[in-house]
Amino acid sequence: MISLDEAVTARLESHGQRFEVLVDPDAALEISRGEFDGDLTDVIAAEDVFEDASSGDRPPEESLEEVFDTTDPLEIIPEVVMQGEIQITAEQRREMQEEKRRRIINTISRNAINPQENDTPHPPDRVERALGETEFRVDPMVPAEEQVDEAVDALRPVIPIRFEQVKVASRIPAEYAGKAQGKLRDFGKLEREEWQADGSWIAVLEFPAGMQNEFYDLLNKLTEGEAETQIVDDEGL
Repeated sequence: MISLDEAVTARLESHGQRFEVLVDPDAALEISRGEFDGDLTDVIAAEDVFEDASSGDRPPEESLEEVFDTTDPLEIIPEVVMQGEIQITAEQRREMQEEKRRRIINTISRNAINPQENDTPHPPDRVERALGETEFRVDPMVPAEEQVDEAVDALRPVIPIRFEQVKVASRIPAEYAGKAQGKLRDFGKLEREEWQADGSWIAVLEFPAGMQNEFYDLLNKLTEGEAETQIVDDEGL
């Protein structure tokens, strides 16, 4: 379950009765769109249905039966979210906007490059400053991932920006290969791998070009700076 501070109220009025439930805001959006596939108990603040969540008052069980044909909160909560309205305070709206803004900025920074500076990544602070020069406004009721394209379109007149994948071939010395290869496999898409006679491991990984610095930092940490790397094209090494 989540804390009360993290929850928003979803409210449904039906049959002259009000029903309120307390849900994580992002999960509430997913439920309302029919996209939630997680464990409901992980995203609610109370396994209960209220008449007034702020006071803790509960509706009569016969009202639950009349409207929902059940008294089971875990069956009723999604119905309230889908059929009702999500209520958020001004403070919750600001917090949701800021949290989504951060996610949008980080997503752009990790995936976008500057084609005018040797395809180097755009740092988050540069993306944030540039976004502040645009008319783009974060919608707290829309998932951050769905707002990235709109944000990038707004950024194009302000900074040179492009989304691109990069392929990097890495040779990991034998003494580090066993430990490093597991973490590198999780970093991107493994296009090719070869174990060499000397025990070293060669791998070609594809990942967003904006994550190159993060990749090299991880590689240096895993191999104490002894790995060899080369950016490759589709024809290979």
